[in-house]
Amino acid sequence: MAEESGFTDRLMPVLRPVRAGNGFEEALEQILQVVRLGLVPGGGRLPAERELAELLGISRVTLREVLKVLQDQGLVESRRGRYGGTFVLPRTGSPGEDELRRKVESVDLEDVLRFREVLEAGAAGLCAAQGLTDEGADRLRTALAATHEAPLPDYRRRDTLFHLTLAELSGSASLTAQYAAVRATVNDLLDCIPLLVRNLEHSQHQHTSLVEAVLDGDAEAARAVMREHCAGTAALLRGFLA
Repeated sequence: MAEESGFTDRLMPVLRPVRAGNGFEEALEQILQVVRLGLVPGGGRLPAERELAELLGISRVTLREVLKVLQDQGLVESRRGRYGGTFVLPRTGSPGEDELRRKVESVDLEDVLRFREVLEAGAAGLCAAQGLTDEGADRLRTALAATHEAPLPDYRRRDTLFHLTLAELSGSASLTAQYAAVRATVNDLLDCIPLLVRNLEHSQHQHTSLVEAVLDGDAEAARAVMREHCAGTAALLRGFLA
């Protein structure tokens, strides 16, 4: 028991209660860090579901969705029985991983994520503060609807178009150009990680709340929703790539 307690203590610097807005994404980021940092070695067992859920401040249902993603990525496996649990699989290098590493190392991830958030929140705030024309509001609603209707393989393209539409409607050509450039980098990074249905559903709720705030003229709410939305994407990218 003492050994188990000491093991959990070693994880405490990484595992902490997540914020309410992006619980799934932040929990995934933290457990990915545990695995990728080698805090639980290959063949080792993660803390029990109940304990992990308590450490992260999430429900066991959400935790199981997170663990399912890790299983799908070949990072952990679930074993049943008295000595069962969730075990970290030994990592084996591959040419694909080497290529991914080179791609990520060529980008300052934190700089890209910060700049993206500044531009996105700024565009959302501008659109809400100055108001949209009827044509602009229709364009934004149409772009939003396109993301809701997108088949999975086409989601990221339509998501990009939604965010670019918001940037264009801000009325700043410079902001739009800078956003297009940083979004291209973000998309390159997003192409390195899996599409997660739970994350996409969450993003869609945030998109809807964002459009409502913009059309209501609530600049503060629009910026807050966009910052939370960017934080969710950032958590996934840090978890898989950092």
